Amino acid sequence: MKNFLKILLVFFSAMVIFEKSFSEENKEIDTGHKYNVYTGMFDFSDDGKKSQILGVQHLNDNLFRDSFIGTIKPVTGFMVTADTASYLYTGIQAEYNIGKLNLIPSFTPGLYHEGDGKDLGHLVEFKSELQLSLDLSPSTEFGFSYNHISNASLGDKNPGANSYMFNFLKSF
Repeated sequence: MKNFLKILLVFFSAMVIFEKSFSEENKEIDTGHKYNVYTGMFDFSDDGKKSQILGVQHLNDNLFRDSFIGTIKPVTGFMVTADTASYLYTGIQAEYNIGKLNLIPSFTPGLYHEGDGKDLGHLVEFKSELQLSLDLSPSTEFGFSYNHISNASLGDKNPGANSYMFNFLKSF
């Protein structure tokens, strides 16, 4: 837990420095690219295999499709745990704005490597996530997300993993 608090402190310090370096007077034209840097706890519900997590995600606001469930956008990302487990993913997400609050569900299939971490039972895994974020400025958000990763019984076993993360999102 002590290491996690250190990582969280470094993460939030980097957020403040990052935000100040791209303040409104230094901001260039918004290209529609949004990056999400996050940290948290991978598989917090499994005392034997929970691990700290760090990840980055890219969203291109220019590549959207309006659908019956709202505006859908592609999302791609990578995460790694302190136990060297990793997950590379791409999929879709929707964003629902409620004033300064944003509700962001997503679904992202991907490739999982267990490293020294939890064996999820298969190379192909599916991540379902729900994120709630707050607009700090027109180009910056801070949020909290919860996700579940599962192989949908593609493998001989399907233990799944539940994770939570703190998110820092920045548009460029």
